[in-house]
Amino acid sequence: MGDAIDLTGDGGVIKTIVKSSKIDAERPTEDFPLVDVHYEGTLADTGEVFDTTHEDNTVFTFELGKGSVIKAWDIAVKTMKVGEIAKITCRPEYAYGSAGSPPDIPPDATLVFEVELVACRPRKGSSLGSVSDERARLEELKKQREIAAAAKEEEKRKREEAKAAAAARVQAKLEAKKGQGKGKAKAK
Repeated sequence: MGDAIDLTGDGGVIKTIVKSSKIDAERPTEDFPLVDVHYEGTLADTGEVFDTTHEDNTVFTFELGKGSVIKAWDIAVKTMKVGEIAKITCRPEYAYGSAGSPPDIPPDATLVFEVELVACRPRKGSSLGSVSDERARLEELKKQREIAAAAKEEEKRKREEAKAAAAARVQAKLEAKKGQGKGKAKAK
């Protein structure tokens, strides 16, 4: 597990990386504010699970910075990269606060969420520029995959040619030995 990072400076939202993402993984930005997450929420005091997407294997989607989730999530998820799993511990004022907590969560509870950032995407109807940039990025990735696949195929073809050449050499040696053996037998 990674070191605990105080994202708010007052201990209100603590993030600990459980699993790092790949170095070049995407992170939420102004152009990609829609995020998909898997999560499990527990009460810090008891460890009791109060909410999870793991039971029905769904993802939860929201737009960062719109106040549609608890403050801790807006703060912590924007620091994550796709593929990262983090433990986010949040004090009550960064959880449900004045909005009031759900009935099964005490209003003064510290909450712990294990969150996996699955994807980040542009919002619907976003500017043509960001969508075309994303399309270009995806095209470039596709080209890179095609080049890698072609290189792999070429490598496979060369291996098969080398095998065939080796088999032909072995066969030629066997034929030569057979020919030599027949010649000796006739000489006797």
